[in-house]
Amino acid sequence: MHVSAVSDTSRGLPSAFTNAGTSSFTQFLSVAAPDLLPGRRPLPAGSASDLAPHATTVVALRCHGGVVMAADRRATMGHMIASRDIDKLYAADPYSLVGAAGTGGAMYELIRLFQVELEHYEKIEGAMLSLEGKANRLAALVRGNLGAAMQGLVAVPLFAGFDLAASDPAEAGRIFSYDIAGSLHEESRMGFEGVGSGSIFAKASLKKRYRSGLPADEAVRLAVESLYDAADDDTATGGPDLIRKIYPVVMTATAEGTRRLPESEAAQVAEAVVASRTENPGG
Repeated sequence: MHVSAVSDTSRGLPSAFTNAGTSSFTQFLSVAAPDLLPGRRPLPAGSASDLAPHATTVVALRCHGGVVMAADRRATMGHMIASRDIDKLYAADPYSLVGAAGTGGAMYELIRLFQVELEHYEKIEGAMLSLEGKANRLAALVRGNLGAAMQGLVAVPLFAGFDLAASDPAEAGRIFSYDIAGSLHEESRMGFEGVGSGSIFAKASLKKRYRSGLPADEAVRLAVESLYDAADDDTATGGPDLIRKIYPVVMTATAEGTRRLPESEAAQVAEAVVASRTENPGG
């Protein structure tokens, strides 16, 4: 069925829309309108990496009772700052978070497609997908973007959430990372992970300070400090901008669900980090 059939509403919705037949929105779309899938679009030869803004850096930490994820706000095009206040981090569903680094358009498309994928599954099956199942669905979406990624339109996600099936709620936070080919890795040893050009510096910062079982508020502080350290060495990562009042996006996923720190709380943490580094630049 071609997309033109989708726009013909004179005879009602095509049967593909009333009998989805699969819990995967991506599989449904591959039948109903395959040309809308990112991996099915024809692309001209050559690299397109310089045609759109790029986003970085996202980090995730396990904490007592869940996970914390944080992202800086900067997007760049080469040596230019394309935007100072973009969002790279969202709730994937009520108990999980997804952030991404890479080409802006590809990144947002991947995140939104993943959100729809999870919502479609829940509507068809009447139950929520397991956390590991969500991570595997995201891996399939990353693999679907491989052709565009090979031409520079890369989107690399970071996924984390509260595992409702965990035997111990205090240890229910789980973090998953991916490469551009969709290979999936769960971070279970270090307790934290990051993506984007600044992640190497952010993880170096976390490596010295992170400890297992951190309370959520301490994990939030560490996450913001790691982004501060990343911005100190990576021009593509933006630090807290106290003059323009632009602060990192910080979210949590716990047994109570996902939560984005209000701007006032994010500002309070960022200002405390900057004040601390003013007194002790080494951290």
